[in-house]
Amino acid sequence: MIEIKNLSKTFPGADGQVEALKNVSLTIEDGDIFGIIGMSGAGKSTLVRCINMLERPTEGSVRIDGRDMGALSQAELRQVRRNVTMIFQNFNLLMQRTCLKNICFPLELAGVKKVEARKRARELLEIVGLPDKAEAYPAQLSGGQQQRIAIARALATDPKVLLCDEATSALDPNTTHAILELIRDINRKLGITVIIITHQMSVVEEICNHVAILDGGCVVETGDVGAVFSSPKSAAARRLVFPEGAQEILNPCPGEHRLRVVFNGAPTTRTPLIAQMAIELNIPANILSASTRPIGDKVYGNVLLGIPGDQGNLKKAIQYFTGFPGVLAQEVTDHAE
Repeated sequence: MIEIKNLSKTFPGADGQVEALKNVSLTIEDGDIFGIIGMSGAGKSTLVRCINMLERPTEGSVRIDGRDMGALSQAELRQVRRNVTMIFQNFNLLMQRTCLKNICFPLELAGVKKVEARKRARELLEIVGLPDKAEAYPAQLSGGQQQRIAIARALATDPKVLLCDEATSALDPNTTHAILELIRDINRKLGITVIIITHQMSVVEEICNHVAILDGGCVVETGDVGAVFSSPKSAAARRLVFPEGAQEILNPCPGEHRLRVVFNGAPTTRTPLIAQMAIELNIPANILSASTRPIGDKVYGNVLLGIPGDQGNLKKAIQYFTGFPGVLAQEVTDHAE
């Protein structure tokens, strides 16, 4: 378990101290895939660097399996960092080394014998789907392949936690999906806790179980991904969910309710659910905004509907949508803070 309590981090700036993090508290359970999302400058990367003490917090604590990271010596931190590894947006591979030697590098630092390190590296190349790239150099690989090698290197020391700092931001959508599928598979098979740092809603929707939203260095909302996205309470969450004007969308017409329908891995179907609801329940919903996409045989995204009539219509609509697997539905009010 990772416990972050009352964490703050300040940096010196031209006009005085800059507060990058302000009293952040989070609990991340073992084996979870936890997303930390926010706009640029929200403090995401600072937070992830505080988790493994690449940045020392100004105040507060980070405990991993009960150990206070801030109280460890440099030698103890180096040992812990073998269990808490990172992958980055720009891969950070050693360009003068082959892929095999890149993966062997952390094992060399840990004192593992060369023969054992090479054996482990070849096993990891199989896990990330690149067994034929052992002698290739990073410059000969695509961006997605380089990130796979970076993931293999991060797994070399059998970590318990994998920190992903904007790991898919430099990749195209199809490659992003493939990398996320790989991370999900690693989480499922190896039981590794994964923390995803991102500014992309689609990444959190596709892979994360829980999410924390950062804004101005503060955690403004946290919880189950489906619950947070189906009914965002904070202004920052609404900006992420409705990037083209959350406040205007959240002002309903008289006699109309707002219903947010979230497709969180719902099976694809040719049935037009909204039109079918109108026919079956006689509720002519108004589509106010929509952002959905199919990935494989699943659908991700959300639709904001205007439901006319009384609370009875709203309840019927909610029951209708939640009757489908992978679909969440909840009223969105203008009382969110």
